Amino acid sequence: MLLLTTQLVAPAALAQVSGSGGVSTTTPPSGQVTTPDASGANPTTPQTLAPDGTSREEGSDEQSPEQQIEVSAPGMGDVNDDIVVIGRNIPNIVRATPQVVSVLSTEDIARTGEGDIAGALSRVTGLSVVGNGFVFVRGLGDRYSSSLLNGLPLPSPEPLRRVVPLDIFPTNLVASALVQKSYSANYPGEFGGGAINLTTRAVPEESFIQVGSSIGFDTYTTSKLGYVYDGGTADVFGYDDGTRTVPGFVKEAGVNNTGLSSSQAAALRNAETTLLQENNDIPANWGVDVSTGTSFDVGSDARIGIIAGGGITNSWRTRSATQQTAISADGALASDFTTVTTDNRILVNGLLGLGAEVGKHRFRFTNLYIHDTLKQGILGAGDLDNLGIPGPFAPIPTYIEQYTHWFERQLFTSQMVGELDFDALQVDFRGAYANTKRKAPFERFFRYEYTAANGINDYINTLGGTTQTAQVAFSDLNEDLWTGAVDASYEINWDRPVTVSAGYAYSDAQRAASRYQFRYVGPNNGTLNDTVGQLRPDYLLSQATIGYWGINLQNISGAGANAAPAYEAALEVHAGYIQADAEVLDGVRATIGVRYEDAQQNVSLITGSGVLPGTNLNNSYLLPASTITWNFAEDMQLRLHASKTIARPQFRELAPQLYVDFDSNRQFFGNPALVDSELYNLEARYEWFFARDQRFTAAGFYKRIDNPIETIAILAPGSSTFNTGFSNAPSAILYGAEVEALKYISLDSLGDSFGGTRLLLLANYTFTQSDLKVGTQLVSSPILGAGQVQANQLFQNNAPLIGQSDHLVNGQIGLENEDTMSQATFLVTYASDRVTSRGPVIDGLRLPDLVERPGLRFDVVYRQGIRLGEDQAIEFKVEGRNLTRTRYQEFQTFDNGVRRDTNTFDLGRVITVGVSARL
Repeated sequence: MLLLTTQLVAPAALAQVSGSGGVSTTTPPSGQVTTPDASGANPTTPQTLAPDGTSREEGSDEQSPEQQIEVSAPGMGDVNDDIVVIGRNIPNIVRATPQVVSVLSTEDIARTGEGDIAGALSRVTGLSVVGNGFVFVRGLGDRYSSSLLNGLPLPSPEPLRRVVPLDIFPTNLVASALVQKSYSANYPGEFGGGAINLTTRAVPEESFIQVGSSIGFDTYTTSKLGYVYDGGTADVFGYDDGTRTVPGFVKEAGVNNTGLSSSQAAALRNAETTLLQENNDIPANWGVDVSTGTSFDVGSDARIGIIAGGGITNSWRTRSATQQTAISADGALASDFTTVTTDNRILVNGLLGLGAEVGKHRFRFTNLYIHDTLKQGILGAGDLDNLGIPGPFAPIPTYIEQYTHWFERQLFTSQMVGELDFDALQVDFRGAYANTKRKAPFERFFRYEYTAANGINDYINTLGGTTQTAQVAFSDLNEDLWTGAVDASYEINWDRPVTVSAGYAYSDAQRAASRYQFRYVGPNNGTLNDTVGQLRPDYLLSQATIGYWGINLQNISGAGANAAPAYEAALEVHAGYIQADAEVLDGVRATIGVRYEDAQQNVSLITGSGVLPGTNLNNSYLLPASTITWNFAEDMQLRLHASKTIARPQFRELAPQLYVDFDSNRQFFGNPALVDSELYNLEARYEWFFARDQRFTAAGFYKRIDNPIETIAILAPGSSTFNTGFSNAPSAILYGAEVEALKYISLDSLGDSFGGTRLLLLANYTFTQSDLKVGTQLVSSPILGAGQVQANQLFQNNAPLIGQSDHLVNGQIGLENEDTMSQATFLVTYASDRVTSRGPVIDGLRLPDLVERPGLRFDVVYRQGIRLGEDQAIEFKVEGRNLTRTRYQEFQTFDNGVRRDTNTFDLGRVITVGVSARL
């Protein structure tokens, strides 16, 4: 490997070949991908089977980096053998797999320098990251894709998603990432855009210890003004010390839909979670990680290994956003605020893995823990529609708003994988338990109003209603996911070897979620006097003030007769598949399979009157898939693919419970009437592997989607806050093309100073178009209890799907020298405008869609290694992120040319310096 961290992030796996040093010539089971040793050491010269079934060596071709990774997929466990292929010379994994895949090896991840796997995946052809770590594949949102860890699904800690956000996975835990874009029957049926399979670090062959640290500076945040609050003593590590413990009477009142008395209100912790303060010297970002591993022989044919690692990062980001809400077709404003947000994010992770080889059988036990906390302080100033825009006291803002939040997410999974090798028969089994939690206690909100009455000339909060208010909310989510699967494949040696595989998979997800929201109400459900209303938030809600004035808490969790502050949800899936893989003609390989899935999904609403039925979807599907690969030249091949897949509504989209996104100042509300989406997929792909490690690929794809789920922004009359709902559009199509080229150029001819240096040129481009097909068909209204409406009242015909950019561009230029252990990489990313939400419907009028403009970003990563000995080294790394200072922009553009910024803010350049050492 080129540099130290490339060697260390995925240390050598347990021995991948037999003790005799021979190489298996058994064809991998259908759907399986086998790779050499993840350490990067060249194994024994691999062999392939010629069309006549005899073995032959591949000649002098060396192993490519794309081979030197670990890849696992459903139906294969975690396989680490040499690549063995029926047919022509297949020099790397992208070409060897029967499906269309993109791969991020350990080396690729290290080259990008990204701290989380979502950022690294944004460099892959056809992928973009939207929001907080959710990956879109070819313009299709996270609802249309699945995320796997070592071939096993994971639950999400996000209330609005069933897909886990990938920005919570630090790259130091991930050995490789495989994105499969064409469906195969051994994958789960929820596979519209693709499947992203992350592989954790393997047990090493040799003992090692690695330590690393980093410090980062954000030009817009570090040592600048931000807004923070005290919280607890353990906040710096991302854990609550008990300050935010929620009393039992809060949950009881939430379940029973009752309020809280004055004595109960006074018992709630106050100043630590309420008082927002200026900080003119926001700290720098920092991180620390450590990992170690070893392995040893047991007896004559067994080997045991262990790997452990962990780390913590603490980062800050301040942004000053313009947040406007338009209320009419000419862009007239309902609200206009400038909001300053300071985020402190703390990510703690840990990995413990055990591995064993017994003869040709392999076993792996993996435990992963991730704890992700966001501590957030927000201060906003602006005007609302009830007093006009601008406010009567302009240039003084009419309102001051303050928020203090604590979002604590946690993921834990324990996985067991076994791979049993009985020569022609291969049997894999997998089982896992995963749990996710999200806790958001004491979500505080205050709104003060400016008044000049009675000579006050100040902001007051008399707790008198919506314009002068104080609120607190308590959110909790817990989800358990049990999964299990068994797969078997058998090689039949006819005139041409045929591998037949079959398997069964089971998953059971159980989620419980609640959000209880309360509003402080003045004496006798009235208001405080103006003098008390001038108190700062912690004094306003002090025990003395609450006790003297008799302030209580009104329960405002519900949003209608059918709304629920809490829900329980479940999704149980039974699936089976059969698949065959064979070379049907010289150079022509076919992979054909079908999957059967039976799923029962339900959401039950928990209200003050008991548990009410919400949604019950019980559907079965036959999902066929086929891929034909024609290896028509020594270094070229053509793939043709067709399949059917599905996408189910996510739990939160079915639950009529209020969820607030404080970044966008938008409220989300579910729709119990949503139904499954069905997708029909076609693809053709040309691949040219013109030299070692180098390739050119081009593909065209087409998808038809029946009943796609889209988000719709709704602005109720008299409101200044978006409510975002969900509805099934009748249908949509998505089509496009992608192209990628990777080329290395030796610079030895430029002189001695360039000796051993090579130039990396990598570029990929994806063009995507999507169109909603909308008429007068009846669809479910996103407004609870409104029944059905005509689709053209919610959607515009030929509008693009949510989150789809027409153009995605990635480019890398690198200079690498293995002798000097140096590497410099220049990275460019561009994404064109994409819709984030349908425009709000106001009195039957649909306003323009909300659009995000990701724009162009330029990053630089430099890595320098220093050898201290044969097995010891140090690496230094310097990263420059967003050197173009590209802003985040989300806006609406009206027919008269008026632009309204729904959420637009500046982002700084981020410079990070890190060092790691192998001891």
